[in-house]
Amino acid sequence: MDPLAGMDDSTTDDDNASQTTEDDPQIPDNHPPAPQPPQPAPQPVPQALPPATSGMRNRPNYELRHTLRGHTQSISAVKFSPDGTLLASCAADSLVKIWSPFTGELIRNLSGHTKGLSDIAWSTDGVYLASASDDTSVRIWNVDSGLTTKHLKGHSSFVFCVNYNTASNLLVSGGCDGDVRIWNVARGKCMKTLHAHLDYVTAVHFNRDATLIVSCALDGLIRIWNTTTGQCLKTLAEGHDAVWYVRQLPRLVSFRNLLWIFSQHVQFSPNSKYILSTAHDSAIRLWDYHTSRCLKTYTGHRNEKFCIAACFSVTGGKWIVSGSEDQKVYIWDLQSREVVQILEGHEGVVVAVATHPQQNMIASGSIEPDLTVRIWSDRGSTC
Repeated sequence: MDPLAGMDDSTTDDDNASQTTEDDPQIPDNHPPAPQPPQPAPQPVPQALPPATSGMRNRPNYELRHTLRGHTQSISAVKFSPDGTLLASCAADSLVKIWSPFTGELIRNLSGHTKGLSDIAWSTDGVYLASASDDTSVRIWNVDSGLTTKHLKGHSSFVFCVNYNTASNLLVSGGCDGDVRIWNVARGKCMKTLHAHLDYVTAVHFNRDATLIVSCALDGLIRIWNTTTGQCLKTLAEGHDAVWYVRQLPRLVSFRNLLWIFSQHVQFSPNSKYILSTAHDSAIRLWDYHTSRCLKTYTGHRNEKFCIAACFSVTGGKWIVSGSEDQKVYIWDLQSREVVQILEGHEGVVVAVATHPQQNMIASGSIEPDLTVRIWSDRGSTC
């Protein structure tokens, strides 16, 4: 079942964008009543009927379930396993931690990287986890044993992002060398290197059938690539401010500091029809990459300095979820773009969020001084 079937493109942020799409027609919430023949006068009823609520949208009602402590430096990513039984987190302390999202128990640490971690990704069967590190390598771990099964080397600088394809026979990574690398997982070898961007690559993601890869970087560009040929098929301009600021800044202490200032995030929607992107202008955008048009923009949170990820939630309502520099987690209605809930509790910038694949559950991770992963569950939607 398509989790975004019925996606409404009737409201866009591009004045010239088409008002509807053939695949996703919008059905109005309230239909005009059809003409009716005359009816006898209604008889009195003993009490008033409850007001109609067919036009009202349900709202999420997430509450804090667990607070997970253990990382000693800033958390950079949290990811649920594909079956939802485990949660992985990674941080600048060089560790990957595996947790139970239901009990909050720490199950094991994955230790082997020599420098901080920026991203993690699960294989589809949940057996393996890939991690991207400042030590310029990607490791593939057997989660049950806690051992490294493959150590992928080739990037010449920090590796900032990593993702599996659905079949989990390919891995894509992006680094501060501006390259996107496609790896054969079984052989542990780089199949193809894309000199993708002139600045540091901050996110990479396969579409559902792995024919496409989307990447983004500090140059403010989002690019779509053919996985087989490595050809760049399309470039979307996220914004020009990032380029201007990078060129004007004096040299900082380290490249990683620069990443924390200008990074952005990008991913395909679950149905692979759209792209969701974040940027340092405090806006999250939903793109129709076929037409290169921004369909919707989600605002209200704060994102001006840090690399903050956003994601889709499709287990209950259709939501967009993101962290924020005001130490909160924001949830938007995907269609209306309204902020429908704000989760408070972290004491640091929330840079990482993830949604459970089957249940109404959100994980969020924060940087110093908070250093916690928090699990939120929906206690039942409200109107």
